[in-house]
Amino acid sequence: MDSSPVCLDDFEEHAVRVLAQGPLGYFQTGADDEITLRENRRAFTRWKILPRVLRDVSSCDLSTTILGHRISFPVCVAPTGYQGDAHPDGEIATAQAAFEMNTCYTMSTMSSKSIEDVSSAAPAGLRFFQLYIFKQRDITKQLIRRAEKAGFNALVVTVDVPFLAKRRKDIRSKYTPSPQARTANFTHGLHDGPDGLHSHVAELIDPSLTWDDLTFFKSFTKMPVILKGILTAEDAKLAVQAGVAGIMVSNHGGRQLDTVPATIDVLAEVVAAVESKCEVYMDGGVRLGTDVFKALALGAKAVFIGRPVVYGLVYNGREGVKKVLQILRDELESSMALSGCANIAEIKSNLVRHLFMGKL
Repeated sequence: MDSSPVCLDDFEEHAVRVLAQGPLGYFQTGADDEITLRENRRAFTRWKILPRVLRDVSSCDLSTTILGHRISFPVCVAPTGYQGDAHPDGEIATAQAAFEMNTCYTMSTMSSKSIEDVSSAAPAGLRFFQLYIFKQRDITKQLIRRAEKAGFNALVVTVDVPFLAKRRKDIRSKYTPSPQARTANFTHGLHDGPDGLHSHVAELIDPSLTWDDLTFFKSFTKMPVILKGILTAEDAKLAVQAGVAGIMVSNHGGRQLDTVPATIDVLAEVVAAVESKCEVYMDGGVRLGTDVFKALALGAKAVFIGRPVVYGLVYNGREGVKKVLQILRDELESSMALSGCANIAEIKSNLVRHLFMGKL
């Protein structure tokens, strides 16, 4: 990149220029026609901010808490796999960047670095571990125990992947992670299927997972459990009944069932359904400080970003990820000040309105 990036899209543009087609397609792709992938971003433009004026915003406090842990601003790192194909330092660089920015890092099961190596790289950082439930339950149990022993603070169970959706770029390229990006959380790695990553992952995930299984896994870990992949009030209520500590409103970045709603459009419904009995977070399409502001106004405790972090890694490793987070932090602070909010608690639902819901 000839000049320093000034917005998150600049990082993606750089990645498009320098990454090989296989890994680039993996990081960029959505399911089928990628309608939900596009809607995750477009939906934010239909939510409008209604700023208040003549308020003292000479000093804005962006800090908040998630699961009782204080973070400097409500933008956290979502789990993304195979980061070794974005930068040799992969998840170690990402975890260190999140720690240095005093926010939360979520590690993917399909990480290029091991649970133990990431923990050692950022031992004092706030770290969540994302978990897929495998057909071989002993593997799943071992991952939970290793994460707990390594000091991870919460377990993020992905629940929207009973099967892997059709991702055309991956299928066409037959993308498989390079040796430096292979799944380090498994002693001998996970073998690649004959059709690349698609069959590699599809054969691992357990499609028989139910709410009863969640209760079972909760019984042998002290880590609070967050469910990632909730899009409806009905499932949000079941999650509360199951005793989860948090819900991640997520459509897997548009990578699973295509044509489901954008996450920002169902966020308020999920928040209302849980009745403050657990925390609610959101991922999907966040690229601007105004996006973060809108999600917070609609009830999210924090937002999580995935692809921009990967593109930050491509740009400049740990420093690139820090720059991505810093840009979003600065943009959120500006959005708050220009909307009359001096702290996160002042970002209320009356400050946003949907373009087609009510008169502007």
